[in-house]
Amino acid sequence: MSRLPVSLEPSTFVISITPFDADGNVDEAAFRGHLRRLAASGIGVYVGGSGSGEGYTLSPSEMELVLNVAVEELKGKVPVRAMGVEPRTAKQMVDFLRLAKSADVDAAQIYSLDVGHGAAPQDEEIAAYFTDVLEGSDVPVVLSTHQSVGYKMSIPYMAQIVESYPHIVGVNVTHQDLGYVSQAVDAVAKTVPVHVGGPMQGLTILALGGHGYLSSDGNVAPRLCVSVIEHYKAGNTTAMMDAFGRLIKLFGTLLGNGGIRVTKAALNRLGLPGGYPRRPRLPVEDARLNKVLQVIEELDIASIEKW
Repeated sequence: MSRLPVSLEPSTFVISITPFDADGNVDEAAFRGHLRRLAASGIGVYVGGSGSGEGYTLSPSEMELVLNVAVEELKGKVPVRAMGVEPRTAKQMVDFLRLAKSADVDAAQIYSLDVGHGAAPQDEEIAAYFTDVLEGSDVPVVLSTHQSVGYKMSIPYMAQIVESYPHIVGVNVTHQDLGYVSQAVDAVAKTVPVHVGGPMQGLTILALGGHGYLSSDGNVAPRLCVSVIEHYKAGNTTAMMDAFGRLIKLFGTLLGNGGIRVTKAALNRLGLPGGYPRRPRLPVEDARLNKVLQVIEELDIASIEKW
C-alpha cells in the first residue's frame, strides 16, 4: 500500500459533544444542529470521544448512529474523524475501526491501550497492541499517545510504525512533558501531522514544528479555535496572541467549573444545541454556569462566533 496523502498545514480539531435529551437518549436533532455549527466554523471534528463525547456511555448502536450522523453532516465540508474510547484489548479497537470504516469517516483514532487496574502497558505490549490493530484494519488512522492511562509510546517505536504503515495519517500527543512532545515532532512531523491534546500547548506545538491542537473548547467557540491557526498562518502575531489568550481563559473556566457538563449547559443557555450530560455525569449547578457565562461575555466570544 502506498502512503495515504496527508495535509501538513496547521489545523485544529474539536472533540465534539454528544447531546442527550432529558431522558438520556441521544438527541439526534441537537447533534445535527451542533455539527452544522461546527462545519460552518471550518474546524475539524472528532466524534464519539471518551471525554467530551461521553463515548463510554454509548451503546454500539448509539456509537454507530453518532458516526453516521457526523459523516452525513460533515463529510466534504470539514475533516470528520472517529475518536472512540480507550480499549482494553486490540480486538475492541479493531471492532471500532471497522465501525468507523463502515460509516466512511475520513480517519479514526487508535486510542491508547488501557489494560486496567491502574496498570500501564509495557513497551512490548504497546508494540503488540499496535501491530494487531494496524494489521487488522485498513481505515486511515491517527495514533494516540495519551497520559491519562499512564501510556507513553516510545519515540523510536512511533517513528518505526509511522514509516511501516502508510495508512497512519497523524499522531495525537497528549503529554505535559514538552521534551517528549518535541521528540515526537522531530520523529514524525515531516511525514504526518502531529497535534497536541488541549489548547495549553497550542502555540508550543506550532513553535516546535508540529501542526496544531485538539480541544473541547471548540464546542463553545469553534471560530475562536480556528482563528488562532489562521492568524498563525497569516503571520499576524498580535491577533494570534489575542485569540489564544481568550481561548486559554475560556479553557480554564470551562475545565474548572465542570468541563463537559458546564459546556453543554452554557450552550443551552446561549440558545445553541447542547443537550444534557448522561449519567454518571450530572447537570451542573447554576453558580458554576453563571461563572462561565460571565467569562464568555467578558471575552466577547459572541462577536467572534457570530451568535
